[in-house]
Amino acid sequence: MLVVKRIASIALGAFLTSAGISHLGSNRTEFLAQVPTWLPLNADFVVVASGLVEITLGICLIITTFILNHLRHKVGLIVAIFFILIFPGNINQYVNGIDAFGLDTDQKRLIRLFFQPLLVVWALWSTGVVLRKKAR
Repeated sequence: MLVVKRIASIALGAFLTSAGISHLGSNRTEFLAQVPTWLPLNADFVVVASGLVEITLGICLIITTFILNHLRHKVGLIVAIFFILIFPGNINQYVNGIDAFGLDTDQKRLIRLFFQPLLVVWALWSTGVVLRKKAR
């Protein structure tokens, strides 16, 4: 089971790193469309900053899988919190009917909302945060 969790953690790290890089380039316009209009920050700043955070978190997930294992639980918790913090962007996309990332219907945007909690669980499970909390 440990091997499966480590593979899941590496996969999540690779996903985050890739998504973060796409914030800075190929999908920048798509990510701009997701920044809630009520957020009192420049949308481009939010996209670039969240991209850099995603890259950092992705690399940290991968590194703590191989070395610095004692930080793996903390990184997993931070990644889960990050997924919660960016959830309003997904809600904004759904509520305002914004087409981005091929989500061009309300049904597709609604379905996507259910994947964010899965990402939170993936981060917690693959880094052992869930198990760690049970052991206390």
